[in-house]
Amino acid sequence: MKRITIKQPQDRFAGLECHHLTEGEQASLLRLALEVLAARHAPGQPLSSPKDTAQYLRLAFEGYKNEVFSAVFLDTRHRVLAFEELFFGTIDGASVHPRVVVQRSLELNAAAVIFAHNHPSGVAEPSRSDEVLTHRLKDALALIDVRVLDHFVVGHESTTSMAERGLI
Repeated sequence: MKRITIKQPQDRFAGLECHHLTEGEQASLLRLALEVLAARHAPGQPLSSPKDTAQYLRLAFEGYKNEVFSAVFLDTRHRVLAFEELFFGTIDGASVHPRVVVQRSLELNAAAVIFAHNHPSGVAEPSRSDEVLTHRLKDALALIDVRVLDHFVVGHESTTSMAERGLI
């Protein structure tokens, strides 16, 4: 009897380390990683996990010197309708207007939303004002039956989920 061997796909990146790459290669790798994660978070795709979402957001906010407040709008099955950067701020804050978030949720017919913003300081710790803002947005969106699932704070090395911390 002839034995059949099935080849497993080889991981071309196994053993590769950041210091082996030139700056150009690192930029290409970041672009490729963003493309892979964007495909996972493309309109019509369900969010696969909070970990994937956090990784996507870390890459999406890479290189921003000012604070940016974004939202992932979702349908009733938590499939992505849109990822949008809604508000742009300074090095330590961004003015977020609940009216605009509510309006955009209605325009997209969203059933749920995940918020995210970066901290240009690099520290992914939610501030007291982040908590207050999240509750204001949650209350405003509750009036139109849109659920706030999470709010991620993105730093240079890590991302914090306010839902996992029990802050939502």
